[in-house]
Formats: sequence, structure tokens, C-alpha cells
Amino acid sequence: MVVSYALLGFLEEAPRHGYELKRQYDARFAWARPLQFAQVYSTLRRLERDRLITVEAVEPGEGPDRRRYAITPDGVDGLGRWLTEPEIPVPHIQSVLFTKVALALLSDRPAENFLDAQRAAHLQRMRELTELKRSGSLSDALLADYALFHLEADLRWIDLTGARLAKLREEVKP
Repeated sequence: MVVSYALLGFLEEAPRHGYELKRQYDARFAWARPLQFAQVYSTLRRLERDRLITVEAVEPGEGPDRRRYAITPDGVDGLGRWLTEPEIPVPHIQSVLFTKVALALLSDRPAENFLDAQRAAHLQRMRELTELKRSGSLSDALLADYALFHLEADLRWIDLTGARLAKLREEVKP
């Protein structure tokens, strides 16, 4: 969903080819995971099907013809609505971390070891993100801050869960 609106935002600025859209997306939003070309083109097909974009021109290239896409008035309206609607806060009620802890306790495996390993993985990722904040752009720093705040919350949960393992074990294995 976000990819669709990101592409619409780039097209609102100026008509572009799929390759240019991928490059722009990756430069601005995908430092952790670049967008796949297949996703770009499948998203463009859906946006075209929904009449949010149109093919402005087909240009010959060294390979297949290159299509230049432009946003339609409906696309501009849809992007505008999306940009003004707040996101619904979605707490992660059924977390993978909790599931692993509960299953470890249920199977008499050492949940403490998992929590220690998870804490170490979180701390390593936090070091990487902190370095990105120091060396990257303002956009990189803001994205890193967002991730760091979530990782800090996870670490608090890991510590709290570690302190409550005995009681949780009783609840999981009555």
C-alpha cells in the first residue's frame, strides 16, 4: 500500500519510467530493503488499472519499449486523501517474541537463553542504526530514530519478560 502512494507521490512531481521510480524509492525509503523491479511494475499495473496513473508515452530503448507514467487527477486526489489520513496505531498484540518465549517454556527449553540472544541481536541492530544516524542524511537519521524507539520498547519488554519468566512458566504450563 505504501509503495503505491510513494510512486504516486513521485509521479505527482513529474512523469517517470518504472526504473526511475524504483531508483527514487530506493534512494529515499529502502535503505533496509530495496524495492524489487517486479513489485514496481506490478504496482504500476494496478495503479493504471485503477486509473490513478496513465501511460504518457512509450519510448523505444535498447531493450523493451520504456513506458513513461503520469499521475491522473484521480491519482492526485487519492494521494491527497492518503496524506491527510492518520495511520491507525496497531499494537503488536501477538508478537513473535512472545510466541517463542511461551513455546520455549511450554517445551521446557531455556527461554532465558532466547531472551539473552534476542537482547544481543537488538543491541547489535541498535548500534548499526546509531551509526547510520551519525553518518547518514536527515532522512536516514529520522528513519533510524523510528526504528531505535521500537527496538528500545522491545528491549524493555525483553527485560520485563525475563523478570517474570517463573510466573509465566506457571501460567503457560499449569
